[in-house]
Amino acid sequence: MRLVTFERKGGEPRVGTVTAGGIIDIATHIPEAPHDMLSLIAQWDEWRAPIEALLKNTPADVTLDVVTLLSPVPRPGKIMAIGLNYADHVAESGMEKPGDQLWFAKMSTSVTGPYSDVELPRVSDKLDYEAELAVVIGRRCRHVAQEDATSVVFGYCVANDISVRDWQLRTSQFTLGKSFDTHAPLGPWIVTKEDVTDVHQLGVRLFVNGEKRQSSSTDQLIFDIPAQIAHLSQVMTLEPGDVLLTGTPGGVGAAHKPPIWLRDGDIVRVEIDEIGAIVNRIVNER
Repeated sequence: MRLVTFERKGGEPRVGTVTAGGIIDIATHIPEAPHDMLSLIAQWDEWRAPIEALLKNTPADVTLDVVTLLSPVPRPGKIMAIGLNYADHVAESGMEKPGDQLWFAKMSTSVTGPYSDVELPRVSDKLDYEAELAVVIGRRCRHVAQEDATSVVFGYCVANDISVRDWQLRTSQFTLGKSFDTHAPLGPWIVTKEDVTDVHQLGVRLFVNGEKRQSSSTDQLIFDIPAQIAHLSQVMTLEPGDVLLTGTPGGVGAAHKPPIWLRDGDIVRVEIDEIGAIVNRIVNER
């Protein structure tokens, strides 16, 4: 199942499920169901069966071309991202393969939609891209064993961990350089975990103005998704709607010689097999 947060022109955000003909607006057919994605994820055990029935029996209420898709989770409680988690990215960074997982936070205000503009900040011209698979947590959990980690996953979406490299590397803490407004486009929807064949066998690609810059597979993760969840949940309670960014492959702009930074007008496309694609235009900060 593919779940979206969307809005019609001049309307409020809505939650829907994607079908062949467009979007089924869940609240239109099940008014008592949650009206926002965080609540829907938290109550999924209750509402999954009725929404599955909608998909089987209900035509689309609206086509995709007349709505705006927002980030599926417009304001996650937490966004945690792991660094240096693809072998080829470790190699191009000139760093040792990590023995421990390297995590940093992106602030929730960095989230933007799958087709929204991404801002080139006033304070830096060193804007970079990072194609990533995002995991959306489905259950409140702590101290999750690796063998149980899949049970707390709700689904997956496409992400771009946009990075301001000089701010990222100015100190040992990455958070500021990773948290500029609009620098976490997510989407285009959440694909529930049951509808992904094998999350560790998905092709990941990124294009800038049609030129392929990144191409790899999630089978190249150094720390797989169960290991990531088990590690993080030793430290913090993971909650429904939290987003984990699982790492980026080689080919980032900073690794080119000389580096290739994103510029005003660039079009960046990230696509992941079985999940979908997001496309964002780079614009000068307003």
